[in-house]
Amino acid sequence: MARQYPIEKYRNIGVIAHIDAGKTTVTERILFYTGISHKIGEVHEGEAVMDWMEQERERGITITSAATTCFWSPEKYLDKDTQEHRFNIIDTPGHIDFTVEVQRALRVLDGAVVIFDGVAGVEPQSETVWRQADKFNVPRICFINKLDRVGASFERSFDSILEKLTPNAVAMYIPIGVESDLDGVINLLTMKALRFGGKLGEEVKEEEIPDNLLDEAKKWREKLVEKIAAEDEMLLEKYLGGEEISVEDLKKALRKATIDYKLVPVFCGSALKNTGVQSMLDAVVYYLPSPVDLPALKGINAKTKEEEERKADDSEPFTALAFKVATDPFVGTVTYFRVYSGKLTKGSYVINTTTGEKERLGRILRMHSSEREEVDELFAGDIAATVGLKNTSTGHTLSEPGSSPIILEEIVFPEPVISIRIEPKTKADQEKMGTALRRLAQEDPTFRIKGDPDTGETIISGMGELHLDIINDRMKREFGVEANVGRPQVAYRETIKNDAQAEAKYVRQSGGRGQYGHVWLRVESKEEGAGFEFLDEIKGGVIPKEFIPAVEKGVKEAMDKGVVAGYPLIDMSVALYDGSFHDVDSSEIAFKIAGSQALQEAVRRATPILLEPIMKLEVAIPENFLGDVMGDLSARRGKIEETKDRMNIKIIEAKIPLAQMFGYATSLRSLTEGRGNFTMEFDKYDEVPGNVAQEIIEGKRK
Repeated sequence: MARQYPIEKYRNIGVIAHIDAGKTTVTERILFYTGISHKIGEVHEGEAVMDWMEQERERGITITSAATTCFWSPEKYLDKDTQEHRFNIIDTPGHIDFTVEVQRALRVLDGAVVIFDGVAGVEPQSETVWRQADKFNVPRICFINKLDRVGASFERSFDSILEKLTPNAVAMYIPIGVESDLDGVINLLTMKALRFGGKLGEEVKEEEIPDNLLDEAKKWREKLVEKIAAEDEMLLEKYLGGEEISVEDLKKALRKATIDYKLVPVFCGSALKNTGVQSMLDAVVYYLPSPVDLPALKGINAKTKEEEERKADDSEPFTALAFKVATDPFVGTVTYFRVYSGKLTKGSYVINTTTGEKERLGRILRMHSSEREEVDELFAGDIAATVGLKNTSTGHTLSEPGSSPIILEEIVFPEPVISIRIEPKTKADQEKMGTALRRLAQEDPTFRIKGDPDTGETIISGMGELHLDIINDRMKREFGVEANVGRPQVAYRETIKNDAQAEAKYVRQSGGRGQYGHVWLRVESKEEGAGFEFLDEIKGGVIPKEFIPAVEKGVKEAMDKGVVAGYPLIDMSVALYDGSFHDVDSSEIAFKIAGSQALQEAVRRATPILLEPIMKLEVAIPENFLGDVMGDLSARRGKIEETKDRMNIKIIEAKIPLAQMFGYATSLRSLTEGRGNFTMEFDKYDEVPGNVAQEIIEGKRK
């Protein structure tokens, strides 16, 4: 089977945004205009195609990233003869609890469409997804949505992008009217107005710009041309010489600048009012990269450990990255993957280079949200799924057997910040609960399960209350497991303030072979987020090499249970620098126990402290409730950083301990007569004040 679409015609894109900016509504319009769905599913009616989980439809939010494939010919609606392009689109969630979905989608995408609410502009979660896209160097375009809403302003939203996200944003379109008068958009490159008629905005007409907007459009165009010309020497000469630059030359230069992430084109409209979506689809073709426009992918050869490259080419060895594992009650495990190079036929074997195991890809599926189409062959640039892989999880690399197997950089996920105890309601639920939790944890790397050795209870951890609520809901619906859930608990951590040293000797000698392990450890504090590091500083073989991994193992086990209140230790380095051994009695177990004891002693001497997760909070409320809400935040140990106006709404930005935020939604509703809302995301770990730490320690001991 030959490739149907040349790789230059592929666009692998994600739709990312703050919660409620209209991401899924935009994606529904894309599916309609590209002919994938024959009617538009509305989020507020619970019918969105991409929100296929029951919980998503009930809550009107996106929880999992859904993948779909569709086709688009730019400007065909203006009767232009243009070529069809293949889009692989991933619609990602906006809620901070599901940040993992955004992260893994961005890792495998070539470009992104970032959507903003035309009333609110840049919101906290917009900044988070923007930073995630920066981390993976994803070229992007922006779409300012909801310009039909009361209080919408294109200019204010555009300025918030310039101010908070990037000074390199360039306006490509401006709206004709705003709020209820929104009546189309003006293309600043061609200087034509576009109006969207027909029942669902499918009839696009190109017209002259209305006289009352011509001067304003010229001003915006001047800024646009100046910014594009500044990125290209030849165009800059023409611009400075006062020559007219052709639209084609401007498009070419802008495409290059967007792919190099020097400029970010901004479009506008209203998905709900079917205005401006087609122009944004054209922009995906014109300005976002195909797989071949990006630098070759780098990875490490599994055999030689040397760095190797893979080009986006069918003739290269097959290389793919599994970026998501989903549990399907009917077919079992569905693994989504992105093909970076080479091709793959169904039924062939691949090597999971991360684990070294062989896997067979029996069925290859192209996904349309929850619908699926079977295909026989995949090529470089494709995003697809397969069923029944036994040992492949998120972040694993799949390679062609026999060729030089390559390992791509794994995806690093944030640590959970909240835990709850969970127990099955009946004996029959007990076994089913274990299976359900294991499958859900396999699917979601930010969801963890562990048993509490003291009480024998199961503890589940995640990114927030909503995250764990959805997990519990899915257990009930998908696996038929009823569970009782405890109160949420904060995932505290411990660290040290000073450096210290300690010695431990583990000696058991009682006739015959004994045990002997003796170590000296030095612990040093590291800056926040630096993690744990084990250093082997043994000189002259005072401890034989074969016992050093055992010491490290003992240290790591002791790190799981700190000395203040038994929470895991973070952000410190541990150096093994001295010790001794016995020719006969020394063993791995003796050195492991000595390592564990020495670490605990050293930590006790290094001023151990308790850390708690601090959240970044944004509260939006009517002005007359400002005093009450700020007082409530201060009582919750919140630090108010800024208050500002957004139209007739007051915005409070604060940092607040997660421990004080349980049940905040209810108390904010009662303080503001149901008119306030808030968003929060994890910011950092910080030291717990002494009096609060004492309460936590006592609560843990009870």
